[in-house]
Amino acid sequence: MTFQPIVPFGGFNGWQFLNRTLDAQKTAFNASPQINREVAYFKENIGEISTAEELVADRTLLSVALGAFGLDEDLDNRFFIRKILEDGTSDPEALGNKLADRRYREFAGAFGFGDGGVPATLTPGFADQTTQDYLARQFEIAVGAQDDDLRLAFAVDRDLADLAQEATSDNAKWFSIMGNPPLRSAFETALGLPSSFVTLDLDAQLKEFRQRLDRATGDGEISQFSDPEKLDDFVRLFLLRADLASGPSASTPGASALTLLTPQGSAANILQIVASR
Repeated sequence: MTFQPIVPFGGFNGWQFLNRTLDAQKTAFNASPQINREVAYFKENIGEISTAEELVADRTLLSVALGAFGLDEDLDNRFFIRKILEDGTSDPEALGNKLADRRYREFAGAFGFGDGGVPATLTPGFADQTTQDYLARQFEIAVGAQDDDLRLAFAVDRDLADLAQEATSDNAKWFSIMGNPPLRSAFETALGLPSSFVTLDLDAQLKEFRQRLDRATGDGEISQFSDPEKLDDFVRLFLLRADLASGPSASTPGASALTLLTPQGSAANILQIVASR
C-alpha cells in the first residue's frame, strides 16, 4: 500500500504544514512497496537501454522516465514520445524544441538518444538522478489527489525558479509558462484571470499576463523569481487566490467572521465560535 501524504488543510496553511513535515512524509512515501519496486526496476534495467525504441517498449521504464518530468499522462502516447526522444534537442527543428511545453525538450535532452554520442542511460548517476526526480513528482501527485492547488504550488516552487534563471529572453520565459499547463494554471489563478482569457491571441495574452504580474508584484518579468523571497510571495499569492476562488473554508483566514455575516451564522454558530476561543 502506498503511503498517502497527510494534508490536514489546504491553502497557504496547508503549504506551510507540508513544508514543515516534508522530509518525514517523503521518507514514508518513498518506502511504499509499489514505489520501491518501480524505482528498483528502473535502476536495474535502464542501463541496458540505448535507444528510444527500447525505452518505449518497456512500460515500467517508460512510466518512471516520463514521471520524472511530470509527463505521466503521455504513457500511452508511445509513438509521440519515441519521436520526441529520437529527434533530440540539437536540431532547432526537433519536435521537442518546437513544442511550447519545455518539459518535452528537457526530457529529450536528459536521455540524449537523438543527439549522437553515448545515451545518458549508459552514464553513471543517470538512474539515481532520474529516480530521485520521479520520487519527488510522484509525491506531488499523491498530494494533488487530496488538494490539487498544493500540487501546483510544488510545481511553481520548483519550475518557476529554474525558468527564472534561464539565459533566455523575457518573452521566451513568458511563452514557456503559457505552454506549461501546471504553471499556466497557477499564474491564471494567482493573477485573477477569467476562463475566457485563453481565447485571446498569444500576443494579447502575453501583454495581459505581464501587466497583471506587474500590478501584483511591481515587476512584470519572470526573471524576478530568481529571488527566493519573491518566489515565496508568489506561491503565497497563488494559494490565497485559489482559496478565495473555491470559497472560504475552515482554514481560510477570517472564515469565522464570514460565517457570522451569512444567513447560516445563527446564534448557535456564534456560541460555538466564541466557545472555541
